[in-house]
Amino acid sequence: MEHFAVFRTPKTILYGRESLKQIGVEAAIRGQKALIVSDQVMFGLGYVTGCQETLKQEGVESEVYTGVESEPTDHYVTEALVLFKNTDCDLVISLGGGSCIDTAKAIAVLATNGGYIGDYRANQTIAEKAPIPHLAIPTTAGTGSEATDVTVITNTMTDVKMMIKQPAFMPDVAIVDPLLSASSPQHVTAATGIDALSHAVEAYLSKRAHPMTDTIALSAMKLIIENIKSAYNDGDNLDARESMSLGALQAGMAFTNASVCLVHGMSRPIGALFHVPHGYSNAILLPAVLEYSKGSCTDRLADLGRLFQPQSTSLSNDEAADIAVASVKSLCASLNIPNLKTWGIDESTYNTAISKMAADALDSGSPAHNPRLPTQSELEDLYKICYDYQFTSEAKIH
Repeated sequence: MEHFAVFRTPKTILYGRESLKQIGVEAAIRGQKALIVSDQVMFGLGYVTGCQETLKQEGVESEVYTGVESEPTDHYVTEALVLFKNTDCDLVISLGGGSCIDTAKAIAVLATNGGYIGDYRANQTIAEKAPIPHLAIPTTAGTGSEATDVTVITNTMTDVKMMIKQPAFMPDVAIVDPLLSASSPQHVTAATGIDALSHAVEAYLSKRAHPMTDTIALSAMKLIIENIKSAYNDGDNLDARESMSLGALQAGMAFTNASVCLVHGMSRPIGALFHVPHGYSNAILLPAVLEYSKGSCTDRLADLGRLFQPQSTSLSNDEAADIAVASVKSLCASLNIPNLKTWGIDESTYNTAISKMAADALDSGSPAHNPRLPTQSELEDLYKICYDYQFTSEAKIH
């Protein structure tokens, strides 16, 4: 390692079954009135009301914003921030998937630093004032956003998903209760699980990887590989759910300190223009990007291949790297991950957008950390390949 490394995490991480019960205690330490940022699904499942009741037991009042419907946009941030200020809240709680957590991160920073969330992209504006306290509660085993200093918000004027990374966006508290993910349907378990795997894999392959991130990225990959099919096939398997939640948390910790790479760089424009959920777009792209990158990261991909086939002890690195790519393709097929064509994106419209998507992907900075750095032309070709990319078997959309 030629240069010094940085490793940041939330100040407090609570992990394990029924850890959500501690939300009142943790909130009371940090404020008196919380804005809960969530969505209608979480409200319908009773999670939001349950959270409010737990807060009240500790003397913490709350308001609720459930306007997050899909990928987080600047509109959601503006609406929720107005509610936060108008109701005199002094802390924010995110309860949901990565979209809810990313929205709450933006609120926490803007509440004390002001401005438009896009101002903070590429460090154009630095959040110099401490954000309001943010307690992040993921309900899927996927994004790892509860443990990252990154928020991704779509600029609705330009259709660009803005990747914004600064220490101020790191939540104060992450509460990872695997019981919450038990409500995830099969297709969400699949997409968020492969999303988490992509986080761990990209952290391990990243040019900014270092020994601390390598350790937890490898742990995350092992947990996810060993448990994702069990969680998918039996949603009530709490041991598998718990392992997946831990793997997603570790993957988040790894990539926020080592960076994501080409998968995420390509994924954001697809989400912004075609509204494919982040977890799905990452899952759709991961096998093709690994295949593209293999020649530049054979030794590291070999470590992934050996996690898939630990019984094969005499593999060369070339053989193990091939197994890694083939195994990810097979895994995506077994989890019914679709390609972009199967998802339903019109091919003509998609092809028209390829040049913009490639430019936006490169502009995000993430591809620069990939073992193999694509040119604009190569990236356009890769987008074309990904449109109807074939996994091991025919994928189906839910």
